[in-house]
Amino acid sequence: MGGARRAWFRAGLAARLLARCAVVAAIGAVAVLLLALGGGGLLVAVAGALGLVLCAAGVWWFVARRGVVRLLGAVVAVAAPVGVLVFFVQSGLWVIALISGLCWAVAGVSGRAALRRARPPRSQRPSRARRPKRPVLIMNPSSGDGKVGRFDLVERAQRLGARVILLDPSDPADVGKLAREAVDDGADLLGVAGGDGTQALVAAVAAEHGLPFLVISAGTRNHFAMDLGLDRSDPSRCLDALTDGEEIRVDLGDASGRPFVNTVSFGVYADIVQSPEYRDNKTGTALTLMPDLLAREGVRRLDARVDGTTLSDQQALLVSNNPYVSPDELSGGGRRPRLDTGELGVIGIRVENAAQAAELAVRGSQAPGLTVTTARRVRVTAGEPQIPVAVDGEALWLRTPVECSVRPGALRVLLPRDRPGVPPPAPPVDWRELLDLAFGPAERTAPGDKRA
Repeated sequence: MGGARRAWFRAGLAARLLARCAVVAAIGAVAVLLLALGGGGLLVAVAGALGLVLCAAGVWWFVARRGVVRLLGAVVAVAAPVGVLVFFVQSGLWVIALISGLCWAVAGVSGRAALRRARPPRSQRPSRARRPKRPVLIMNPSSGDGKVGRFDLVERAQRLGARVILLDPSDPADVGKLAREAVDDGADLLGVAGGDGTQALVAAVAAEHGLPFLVISAGTRNHFAMDLGLDRSDPSRCLDALTDGEEIRVDLGDASGRPFVNTVSFGVYADIVQSPEYRDNKTGTALTLMPDLLAREGVRRLDARVDGTTLSDQQALLVSNNPYVSPDELSGGGRRPRLDTGELGVIGIRVENAAQAAELAVRGSQAPGLTVTTARRVRVTAGEPQIPVAVDGEALWLRTPVECSVRPGALRVLLPRDRPGVPPPAPPVDWRELLDLAFGPAERTAPGDKRA
């Protein structure tokens, strides 16, 4: 047995054992409640479910209403989980709840670990890259709270032979035009130290001319850099690619001619970022605007044609350049395990009232108000000639219909050979797959096989 096959066999065995552990833990969680029916097992289950429903309803009232109702929603959202805990302690049911909860936690952790080993990501193998002779880097000194200056990126890049175009924050420039002028002057690599919106505009020029593109993680959140496995804490390490680099090809998104590397948002979020106050007071602006955007009569709703499927009356729609692992991760800096699938990720949300918000909290991705899918093309309309759109976080207005598509492998990305890399994502728990993995026939597919 070769070394690769032995490693694959060990990974498969570990996945099967972890899957069995997850199944046993889940059975244990249910068994604890069933065996304790006479001692309050049913009360634990009912109280936990009721607390979750009330908390979700309270959150909905808080974000979708104003005045007294908003205050009541805040109180309910906080009091519901606290009340459940107090009930468990006062009634002496906390031991049952604790054991059952720990069993579910073990089941979740083991299940995700099993699925991660059973479905290892098929990462793209980088190719060797030649050292660029005339690299041109566009840097935004105000991006990321001044990371360009704090990490001496201009001086370091110039010492490595790069020409740096330093943007003037007081005089906004057309970075696409600057990139094209650099190409006309003989640049053999384009790069950006700035936010993802700027990255996308320059990346489109690099893709148009077949040039490699260098991402320098000097923005605020650096989602694109994160999914490329770059160091987000020290953007100067990205410059190592100029002397010791390797190259991969990734997809590039397009929204009616506007390039994007991460996401295009329609609906609630896109409306909020249009506000001039959003940059300085994100939370306050969102709370001020969301009641009108979520619950007011006649508010704009979105229709989308997702390949052959129609989504109607969506409140929010997010289209991503390659799908995210789970919609639950988006608010917490979720990852895309791959950037070369040639597909768009699509997430649509429609929640009209507190009851639907509670259903979403209980059922998650199975709730009718949440759509999670993939597509090659998405067509968005809203019954208006133009709509607000957030492209990689940048507030824009685009004419309808907005056509979103993906250009597979359009962008050559130069990466430093020494980089943190992309950790394998934790997939959502699929109990049907876990049962098959735990007790089904062992599939001895070769490493890298599509069934693996």
